[in-house]
Amino acid sequence: MEYRILGRTGLNVSVIGLGTYQFGGEWGVDYTQEEVNAILGKGKELGINLIDTAECYGDHLSERLIGGYLKEDNRSDWIIATKFGHHFNAKFNRDTRCNADDVQKQLEDSLRALGTDYVDLYQYHSLSNDFFQNDELWTMLDKQKQAGKIVHLGLSIGANDNVWQTDRASEVHADTIQVVYNRVNRKPEQEVFPSCERQNLGVLARVPLASGFLSGKYNKASTFPANDVRSSRTVTPEQRQAHEQLLEEIEHIGNTEVPEGVPMSEWALAWCLQNPVVSCVIPGCKNAEQVEANARAVRLLQN
Repeated sequence: MEYRILGRTGLNVSVIGLGTYQFGGEWGVDYTQEEVNAILGKGKELGINLIDTAECYGDHLSERLIGGYLKEDNRSDWIIATKFGHHFNAKFNRDTRCNADDVQKQLEDSLRALGTDYVDLYQYHSLSNDFFQNDELWTMLDKQKQAGKIVHLGLSIGANDNVWQTDRASEVHADTIQVVYNRVNRKPEQEVFPSCERQNLGVLARVPLASGFLSGKYNKASTFPANDVRSSRTVTPEQRQAHEQLLEEIEHIGNTEVPEGVPMSEWALAWCLQNPVVSCVIPGCKNAEQVEANARAVRLLQN
């Protein structure tokens, strides 16, 4: 494993992290504690030290499963990143709750679910600029930092690459930015990454495999079950057309850029990490074997 400093946090983070959206049940699988333990245990064995989750991944379900694993492990070996600002109602159904009182309760619920008394990174979860402009919220979060319940604050900006929020990260004492970045979505390179460099913000690249489409497993004929989050993105004719265009572009990339004999998924993760602004990529993983496959991307950085 290789490690990079996560911006001005000073944290030494593995370049491959563990994304855990799937533990919330919206990717077509309901995980058992044993399955989660195997995934996280394999990650630790391979030198991975960052777990990224959120309060709304199954109404703290992802956090509880992570907490179940941490009961049997050394908490200090891990950088735990979670998020705030939403409430899970049902699969594919959540609402925004982002006033100071709601978020303070979310924090306490997250700490309880994770079985810890602090989170290393607490992230504003892809919310609007209107919610961002709430002094009471950031004052409350600063107090939670002073109390030791939060070590660092971060911003997980939306798919529209919110440059306005990124530029104001330092104003709200946020030290990191999490953003969608992959070979088919390079928009952050234009303004978000330069802003991060100016402020010395750590960068977490989420969706580095484009929701699995850069894994090399899917084509235009691929379908997903109704309880898989990817199916909800291809419901309308317009969404289906965009989906097919994306797969055509990925097929072209595979034919022209991915070296022969290198799995597309490994190449796609290493591609993100070749940008020195990126501190860590956080792919999801269905099982321990996928954790191993993700970690193998590091070898491409060493060539």
